[in-house]
Amino acid sequence: MRYSVMGGSYGDPAGASARIQFRRALTLALMTLVMPGSAQLVHGNRTIGRIAVRVWLGVLGLVAMLVIVSLTSRSLLFELGTNALLLTVGRWLLIGGAVAWAALLVDAWRLGRPRELRRGHLAFSVGLNGVLCFAVAGALLFAAHAVSVVDNFAGAVFASTTATDPHEGRYNVLLLGTDSGEDREGMRPDSINVASIDADTGRAVLIGLPRNLENVPFPKGSVMDEEFPNGFDCEGCYLNAVNTWAEDHADLFGEKDPGIDATMAAVEEITGLKLNYYAMINMEGFEHLIDAVGGVTVNVRERTAIDGIGSPISGYIEPGKRTLNGYEALWYARSRVLNDDWSRMGRQKCVLNAMVQQLSPQKVVMNMQKIADSSQAMIDTDIPRQDLNVFMDLALKTRNEPVSSVSLVPPEIHTGDPDYDKVRRMIDDAIAVAEGRPEATAVMVSSSLGMADPNPEVKDPRKANHAENLDETC
Repeated sequence: MRYSVMGGSYGDPAGASARIQFRRALTLALMTLVMPGSAQLVHGNRTIGRIAVRVWLGVLGLVAMLVIVSLTSRSLLFELGTNALLLTVGRWLLIGGAVAWAALLVDAWRLGRPRELRRGHLAFSVGLNGVLCFAVAGALLFAAHAVSVVDNFAGAVFASTTATDPHEGRYNVLLLGTDSGEDREGMRPDSINVASIDADTGRAVLIGLPRNLENVPFPKGSVMDEEFPNGFDCEGCYLNAVNTWAEDHADLFGEKDPGIDATMAAVEEITGLKLNYYAMINMEGFEHLIDAVGGVTVNVRERTAIDGIGSPISGYIEPGKRTLNGYEALWYARSRVLNDDWSRMGRQKCVLNAMVQQLSPQKVVMNMQKIADSSQAMIDTDIPRQDLNVFMDLALKTRNEPVSSVSLVPPEIHTGDPDYDKVRRMIDDAIAVAEGRPEATAVMVSSSLGMADPNPEVKDPRKANHAENLDETC
């Protein structure tokens, strides 16, 4: 009488032996996948096995430690993740780990005695080990590449070495949007904003400054104040021309970046805020960044023209909730052919807010190389590498908080003859509201933050210039 055992029989000892050998080969491969070196401890070179297992246990311990750090101090995790030395060491360890793990898998396949396997079993064993080798090595090599991208990006963009502390509990960053082109003389920012971010909560206020603001004041005793004691009052001298004037008269300053320094000083005097850093965003790079993350979804409030500046209108962005590609998002943020600068300022804030809300860590990881390439072409900043962890942590906090805005636009502010005392009160009150402080006056809250809106159903992008919550207004 014959009895089957897993598809074979007591009367087929050769078949039973082949199946046992096959299971042994598969087990060794899976052991190496779960715990590298364990196959060698059982059937191979035990010295190599012990070393590999100890290294693997050390890696698991390091991962556990990083998980604990991420749960207790996200800022410390970001600090470790942006440290140049740790990134360099980590990249080479990942490359070494990829090679070593793949070698252990190949050795585990050898220990499975492939020459003794039947043809079908051998083919399956070779295929499985090949897939495991490519998967393990590929994952580690991709991680090494990602580490290299982060290291190169941080070193290229955040090259400054001067860090500053928050002022009165807030980081204030000047955001300049510029267009580059051969037809442009000097650099005149198309958009000027200040992002004031609570250092603890990440609650942000976007302050919009019109580019055509006149009679811009400068700090007492500065070069610009000596040249323009009554404010920037020459012909065509608006806020966005400060950079060009300073660069054209660089011999008066003796500084590396007189245009940026003069612009920052002017914005500090206008707003009453002490700026920590600046970030100058090239619009062409901004277009590539939007494309790198698969577009940005915005609620288009008004029909917006594409082109029309020095050329005929080539198309329109129609109202409605739309996912815009980089080209469309750029024109939505910059177009003023069918509307005015105040509408454009509101649309710019909505696009910025959408990017903050939609640029998730998952999108960053999946599109890391494209984002790094576009960002290097897009950003010029003096934010230092040692503060990257702070702003990465703040960015995640800001995503969970409402972003409010206040803009220095009519009817509150007449750009041809601004009341700068009122400007500073508006900004102080907007920040007070964002921080939940009680001293913000009801009048200023209503006027500068748009709480009393007589036509709440009207789709006007200018409402984004004065909003307690941009996500709701946009």
